[in-house]
Amino acid sequence: MDRTLAAMRHGSIPGASGRVRPLTLLGDPVLHTACEEVTDFGPGLARLVEDMFATMYAAQGVGLAANQIGVGKRVFVYDCPDDDDVRHLGHVINARLVEADGETVRGPEGCLSLPGLEAGTPRFDHAVVEGVDVRGEPVRVHGTGWFARCLQHECDHLEGSVYTDRVTGWRRRRVLRAAARASWNTV
Repeated sequence: MDRTLAAMRHGSIPGASGRVRPLTLLGDPVLHTACEEVTDFGPGLARLVEDMFATMYAAQGVGLAANQIGVGKRVFVYDCPDDDDVRHLGHVINARLVEADGETVRGPEGCLSLPGLEAGTPRFDHAVVEGVDVRGEPVRVHGTGWFARCLQHECDHLEGSVYTDRVTGWRRRRVLRAAARASWNTV
């Protein structure tokens, strides 16, 4: 929270200069394809991150991967609390999930690419992601609880999968049936 207040004082609220982009919905091939490494760290990347924050906030999400707005690059943004209600805010470029361990917890999980749906999804309660920021500086993000779930969810997107790929049995059947009937599904 202190970092966010400092950013506000300096006029650099994430997404403030971004534009809201349309969300990519379940079934779009970009969501089911592994994202490419970012190699160009120019102004276009900074614009992409700003647009991602603006889009995430407009959709009332806690995380967003680039392929969720149709860009097949290894980028995600987050503004997510952990189980102690500590706010975590940032972005990771060329993100890799390097640790996922601890207890496996099945909890409700949703996705901005499947609006209005959720399913009990198993995730580890601890995760570590490594990558770089928009300037190419190394980033290592540790998450526990709800934030660990967010980190794993976004890294799954970068690998071309969605949370429904982790759900099995009746939970999977139920959420996929609901997705097929959803008003946003055009397939």
